[in-house]
Amino acid sequence: MFFLISGFLLTGQLARAAARGRLDLRARWSRMVRRLLPSATVVLLGTVAAGALLLPETRWPQTVREIVATALFVENWRLAADAVDYTARNNTTSVVQHFWSLSIQVQFFVAWPLAVALIALVARRAPHRLHAHLTATLLGLFVASLSFSVALTATDQPLAYFHSLTRLWEFALGGLLALWIDRIPWTRGERVAFGWVGVLGLVACGFVLDGGSVFPGYAALWPTLCGALVLLGGVTRSRYGAHRLLVLRQAQFLGGVSFPLYLWHWPVLVLFMVARDQDEVGPVGGVAVIAVSVVLAVLTSRFVEDPLRHVRVSDGDAYRYGAAAVTVVLLAAAIWQFGAGQRAVPTDGLGGPQYPGAAALVDGEPEAAPLIPAPVSVYEDWVWVQDWDCVPLAEVRSDICTQPVEAPPQRRVLVVGDSHLEQFIAALVPIARQHDWQLIGALRGACPFSTVSELDPNDAECVAWNSAVVDKIAELRPDAVVTLATRDVRSGPTEQTPPGFIEQWRRLADLDIPVLAVRDNPRFAYDVPDCVRRHGRDEDPCGVDRDAVYPADPPYAQLDVPSNVTFLDLADYVCDDTRCPAVIGNVLVYLDDNHLTASYATTLAPVIEDQVVSAVGG
Repeated sequence: MFFLISGFLLTGQLARAAARGRLDLRARWSRMVRRLLPSATVVLLGTVAAGALLLPETRWPQTVREIVATALFVENWRLAADAVDYTARNNTTSVVQHFWSLSIQVQFFVAWPLAVALIALVARRAPHRLHAHLTATLLGLFVASLSFSVALTATDQPLAYFHSLTRLWEFALGGLLALWIDRIPWTRGERVAFGWVGVLGLVACGFVLDGGSVFPGYAALWPTLCGALVLLGGVTRSRYGAHRLLVLRQAQFLGGVSFPLYLWHWPVLVLFMVARDQDEVGPVGGVAVIAVSVVLAVLTSRFVEDPLRHVRVSDGDAYRYGAAAVTVVLLAAAIWQFGAGQRAVPTDGLGGPQYPGAAALVDGEPEAAPLIPAPVSVYEDWVWVQDWDCVPLAEVRSDICTQPVEAPPQRRVLVVGDSHLEQFIAALVPIARQHDWQLIGALRGACPFSTVSELDPNDAECVAWNSAVVDKIAELRPDAVVTLATRDVRSGPTEQTPPGFIEQWRRLADLDIPVLAVRDNPRFAYDVPDCVRRHGRDEDPCGVDRDAVYPADPPYAQLDVPSNVTFLDLADYVCDDTRCPAVIGNVLVYLDDNHLTASYATTLAPVIEDQVVSAVGG
């Protein structure tokens, strides 16, 4: 509806201005700046202040990034990038996530006037054809964008949800409506029917459709077509028309504050849930959120929007004030980012007496100290093999990344598997540096090294990737391969060594390549850093009993395993005899519900070095 009405209003204005030959783009963009930026700036600054006070430190980096993206009106692309970034899986619903739609609207408001100006230029010798040219352009955009939206929604719905081009058809539909709404003489009875079908359809849509999982695609035709019907219905002057509901004083009041209400409601909702440490608000909380949002919207409308609406400024001044507003928000985000950086714990002591990490399982726990990684940076504690020398893997959407080295390596060790192996690379890097090895990463999130897709039987790309990786290993002929020995280490226990793992090991045996198979780390039913934040470290409430996740004998112990495989039992290095703690040696073991932190994996290096060197061959 937001995009439909935006396309309806903007296209109507542009078409009329172009027909009169007075299409002043500079003035139009200036009005957009004056209309949108003041309230958006106030809300963003208020959100920065409230977020710094109420949000847990674990959520600060993500929020700062999104506030910067929001201030630059590219929040939808920030969210789209995170939707396809496996390392962004820990991102939570942010306080500015709703700005994605405003970002797309601003992008449309910048681009569409340029397109209309070009169309008007083409039609300058035949002004009577302007309407036809605009109609043809909008029809083309509608068909192309809707087709792309349906296709992308079917293959990657999270990306489709935030992609600008999957939403363009919604603006185009509104534009077509603006061009044709007064050219078809509907009867009053038909318009009354349109109005009620549209209103009731919109209400039903909110109850029936899960927009977060099925939009945009075909599903978004429901609310947009219903909105178009409401506009077609218009004011019918019939006592039975749906317009009688929409012109009530209360409806007009909400319409008058709708923009600041849209801006405020989401941060109020998210911060309310954070403050109460709950995932739902409930009926009473919902009423409170709505009430606070309306009050803030009214105050913003009265003291920000209304006074500025009557202030006369030149177009140039509007641009300068807009740039200043964006700069202020970016400066506030930078100050918040600086404050977050001050809370980070330096990692130069990692592995030392105060932060022994895995070594504490043998030497005993040191005196308590601030955790590494600090809460403010824990979700960023990934191993970034993407910073190595990476080249695409043929015919598969993935890269092979090679660790840069200064001299020819003594050994080349290829690490293959999912993100758990990627985190384990942090343990191998110090060993590789010590022994003049070179590491190669063939990694794909949620896709262990197997002959099938272990997590999703329908993931054909994972199967293709595994096949391509075997071919690449045969081409590279590394001195050793490191991969997982087990998977699905959960309470139950449910740990297993799938047949597909063993089959891949046999293929490497045929290539005469040694394999170091690492027993997987536990998976939890909750976010471990968040649990530690809530409950602290006393009595380790966030760990798990060892025998609840690890059977005494690993599942591969009773299997027929090829002779080229050596096993590394990681259970001995993330658990003591009875417990798998959340914190070991003042180092947080997990960065979410199942991945080791890069910091803790780094501390594994000295305790597993001998086994790794023996398996690789010196």
